[in-house]
Amino acid sequence: MKAETHPEYYQATVTCNCGNTFVTGSTKPEIHVEICSKCHPFYTGTQKAAQARGRIDRFNKKYGVKA
Repeated sequence: MKAETHPEYYQATVTCNCGNTFVTGSTKPEIHVEICSKCHPFYTGTQKAAQARGRIDRFNKKYGVKA
């Protein structure tokens, strides 16, 4: 590889707002994120199923879909 062409590659430490940290490869030495797989509602299973059901019911009512 040519030294002038490619950026530096680091073992980056990723830090989430929830306090979770992990290491990955990146062109930046440190990365700060707002949400990660440890605190994201989809991955933790704490999604609000009632919200989705309400949207489905509104769709069915709007378009006349019979249950």
